Formats: sequence, C-alpha cells, structure tokens
Amino acid sequence: MYDWSPLSWRDRSALQQPVYPDLAALEGALERLAKLPPLVTSWEVEALKGELAGAARGERFLLQGGDCSESFAECEAGIIANQLKILLQMSLVLVYGTRKRITRVGRFAGQYAKPRSTDTETRSGVTLPSYRGDLINRIAFTGADRTPDPELLLEGYKRSALTLNFIRSLAAAGFADLHHPENWDLGFVSHSALAEEYQAMVRSIGESLRFMEAISGTRIGEMGRVDFYSSHEALHLLYETAQTRRVPRRPGWYDLSAHFLWLGDRTRGLSGAHVEYFRGIRNAVGVKAGPSLEPGELEEILGVLHPTDEPGRLTIIHRFGAGKIARCLPPLVEAVKRSGKTVLWCCDPMHGNNETTKSGVKTRSFANILSELEQAFEIHRECGSVLGGVHFELTGENVTECTGGARGLTEEDLSRAYRSQVDPRLNYEQALEMAMRIARHLSKLNGK
Repeated sequence: MYDWSPLSWRDRSALQQPVYPDLAALEGALERLAKLPPLVTSWEVEALKGELAGAARGERFLLQGGDCSESFAECEAGIIANQLKILLQMSLVLVYGTRKRITRVGRFAGQYAKPRSTDTETRSGVTLPSYRGDLINRIAFTGADRTPDPELLLEGYKRSALTLNFIRSLAAAGFADLHHPENWDLGFVSHSALAEEYQAMVRSIGESLRFMEAISGTRIGEMGRVDFYSSHEALHLLYETAQTRRVPRRPGWYDLSAHFLWLGDRTRGLSGAHVEYFRGIRNAVGVKAGPSLEPGELEEILGVLHPTDEPGRLTIIHRFGAGKIARCLPPLVEAVKRSGKTVLWCCDPMHGNNETTKSGVKTRSFANILSELEQAFEIHRECGSVLGGVHFELTGENVTECTGGARGLTEEDLSRAYRSQVDPRLNYEQALEMAMRIARHLSKLNGK
C-alpha cells in the first residue's frame, strides 16, 4: 500500500500506549521480538477472510468469544481446553439454530493488553500507573509491578505461542469431533430446563450425522476437525509492529500475531495512530462501534480501512447497550448502505451493559445482554441487513461475575467466585444458555 509502512503510525497521536522509563530496554525487547517466528500464517489469515466474507453474505455465522483480558497465570492446559469446550458447545447449538456453518474466533493467544479509562490509579493517597494487562505491567499495586516492563512483551509472545500450539494440537487430534460432543461436557446445570434441550440438540445432530454416513457408506471425516482462529485488540502498537511482516508470494503486510485484530471504541479516531496502522495490514480487522460513533464518521472509516471492498476484510462490532441500540444502530446500518460497501455486522452485547453494584463491584446483567442481542437481530432484519456474528466475553470456568441466567445469580453471589482482573465474563453455564437463547430466537425468526 502506498504511503504506508509498519511504522507510519508514529507520526500520529497514539492513545492508550504505556510509557516505558527504559527506552533502551524497550528497543532491545522489540528487536528480539521482531526476529521470532510468526504466531500465525498468511494462509490462515486469508482462509479466515474467506469465511468472514461468507458470514457477511449470510452463509455462515461468526462466534467470537473468550476472556476480557488473558493473564499469564491462566496459560494452563485445563483452562485453555475449557475455553475451547464452551466455544464448541455454543457453536454446536448455533449450528442447530442457524443451520449454518460456524466460524470460531477466540479472544485468546494474545488478549493480554487492555485499554483503561485513566492512566493512573490512586489508593490510600498513593498514585501509580493503571494496570494495562500482563503484556505491559503487573496487577499488584506496587511501584515496581505497575511500571511498564518491556520483557513482558516477550513473555506475552511466549504465552501466545504456547496457547496456539496446544489449541492446534487439540484440533488436529480430533478434540472437536462432532461424533463425540460428550467429550466437551462442562457439566451444564442439571437443574435447568435448558439442559435437556441441549442434550436433545446433541442427539439430533448425532443422529443426522450417522444417517448421512449410513447413506454415503463412509465416515464424514471433515466433521472430526474444527478450526479455531485467534484474535485480540491491537492496542499496543509497538508489539503489533514488531510482528508485522511481508510474506513470500503475497503483496502487502500482515500482522502475524493473530488472524483477526480489532480497533477498540477508544482508539478508532480517524486521525489516530491505530487507524493508520490498521490501514496498511492485510488481516481481517474489526472496528468496535459504540454510541459515540456517528454515521458520517463510520462512512469515513469505511473509506480508510475498506477502500476496495475486499470480501471478509472488515467487521463492524457494535456495542451500544440494551437501552441505546434501538437509537444508535439503524443510522449506522443506513450509512453502510449509502457507502455501497459490504461489511460483516457483529453484535458485542457485553461492553455496553456494564453496571456497578452498591458495593462497587463491576458486573453485567444476563437479561440486558440477551435483550441487546435480540434487539440486534430484529433491527438488522427490519433494516434489510444481516447480523452475521456475536462477540462475547466469556470463560469456561465456573465464575460468578455476571448476574442472572439459569442459576439466577444475584449481586450477593458475585463474591463467591469473581476472578476477572478487568471486566465481568459470562460463565460456562451462562454462555451456553446464551447460545441456546440465540438459537431459539433465530429459529422463530426463520419460521423453523
């Protein structure tokens, strides 16, 4: 791309960037990072773009989910496997409800940096830099821990590589085999009425699979392997730049730290460094769209990030909140229509529904999350558009961070197993229930 290089963003204002006191150490860490092998390949990136193009046409459906912010301490086999299990269970339910193939993109293997509302945090009269994720500093409230450490960039790469290696090994070994969905069981709430409904879906898919194999006389081998793609918010621009490469026999530059990268609601300013960086990479990219995004600004973003209307290139991830989506979404859909461009619309019903309890605990209501999702499907249908994906912050662990759901979690329950370092996540029961609610809603919309 003309007039662009992986470092051309440095001429722009870069928000949400840490301040490193030792610049020599930072340059040394970045030089080492730039020499390491890529975490993903351009072939995988292009394959994902093809799938996202299908989702934009209404032929597939995107399921994107994972931790709000990964931690180095949770780079463990059991935690990673449980994350994959809940994504597999959700996608199985969505296959049943949408009758479409599901593209699975995890918020994993790189989601180690988080934007913050303020640069500093004050406790008991002591002010220190805010915790910005394990890629940048540490959560303990001490001067040493909160000082940005460039060695953490290399540790983030290492943890991402370990995570991707384990995921690929599980996928290659048939972990996601549709013939054996019982292997993914996370103990979905037995007291819930939805538990039997889920088991009925599993039985129905299994019976259909066995029927097709009986007719064809062969095992449907493709069902034994499922692809997972990685994604994260491209927040730390120096980290992303160090992994931005040219590849043989393909034009342009790829950020090979992940397959899919997104711009946050705080960093999508047209004159900013993040948009300039995104302008030049050939990855599939997303843009978070919050209530402050005006239709005219979205049209300008399309002109900068999506000039050739490349299929699968751009995903708009809207995140308004249950009380604002009816007002905010339709004008943006109309703006995209005016542009003549094709994008993949994806709903993030998590970030617009944050609330704080009387005791100061950040949480989200299952009912509000579901309400925003259901409204999103209806609004897109009424506008003649297609909602082709969903984006969740979730975990395969039995945490108590969001209220509501089948178990009826209350504010009092949050203290029992609240583990998130930043934002509250759906636990495995709530996430699976959410998928089942979506499938049920889509079945009604489609008259099934």
